[in-house]
Amino acid sequence: MNKKFKIFAAATIAALSVSASAMAQETVLRMSSWLPPAHPIVKGMMVPWAAKVKEVTEGRVSVQILDAPLGPPPAHFDLAANGIADLTYGVHGYTPGRFKLTQIAELPFLAKDATSLSVAYWRLYESTLAKANEHRGAKVLGVFTHGPGLLYTTDRAVSPLSELKGAKIRVAGSITNQLVQAMNMVAIQAPAPQSYEILSGGIADGIVFPTESIPFFKLDGLLSNGLRVDGGLYNVSFFFIANNAKFSSLSEADQKAIEAISGEAFSRLAGAAWDAADAWGLEQMQGKVTIHDATAEERAQLEEATRPMFDGVAKSYGEKGIDFEVAMDMLQKEVAAVASEK
Repeated sequence: MNKKFKIFAAATIAALSVSASAMAQETVLRMSSWLPPAHPIVKGMMVPWAAKVKEVTEGRVSVQILDAPLGPPPAHFDLAANGIADLTYGVHGYTPGRFKLTQIAELPFLAKDATSLSVAYWRLYESTLAKANEHRGAKVLGVFTHGPGLLYTTDRAVSPLSELKGAKIRVAGSITNQLVQAMNMVAIQAPAPQSYEILSGGIADGIVFPTESIPFFKLDGLLSNGLRVDGGLYNVSFFFIANNAKFSSLSEADQKAIEAISGEAFSRLAGAAWDAADAWGLEQMQGKVTIHDATAEERAQLEEATRPMFDGVAKSYGEKGIDFEVAMDMLQKEVAAVASEK
């Protein structure tokens, strides 16, 4: 073997070794996503977060958002917890009875926007709720809410509130189910992607949704009226999780890097994305959906009707050994603290 060939062979082996080493270090986290790519959760939250993951891990970890979900929306917590997917997001309320403590962030009249509530919610989760281990089997990367929820109807008047009696309303979970029943309406449980079908088919007379979701799911051509209350009629609580074993398999440095862009940082990202989407949604509804702001009298009626919802969540907290009043006080103070930043 001549000298030049030896040098070439050595260089080739070294290059292959480096390449193999790089390939061995790269980890792809597969995310199951059940919403369209243009939805704020995907476009405004998951895509930017995925880009940051690659950046902060210097390319050692990347995220692949799958083109099709690995299961229906209510299955997404277990998809990650059981290792079928590495990452998922979802609605706590899609599996009624499973997540009790997260309902505190879904109660009425909490916040004017998604950012202040989502960040406050993470702070409460991290300091108080995490110890109850309701998300066992998963690494919680973030919790967040959408913007203040409204009630929309196809043709029924929303004021006075008595006009809504008996209306069939699509809901997203336990809290919205209780809200609708408290307002003397009939609840129909269905995931968000089914909204157009049940409204256009006359199965439901209306829906509870954040502002963004009306034009996004093309419902502004089906709905006529909206009822808005300061602080929201409700909110929906979301989780963002990773499979525990998969996350733990990453290097300690990469785990810390990903944690730094998750948690409160992710909740802030999520809230800002939803607030921007709500502003867009309100603009899109102009001239199509008439929004009625609840009067002081109607607000008082709603507060009275929804008081049992607060009592129910308080009972769940007591069963878990957590003081609901202390938790609610913290949540409200943190909402105010984040709102004061603006």
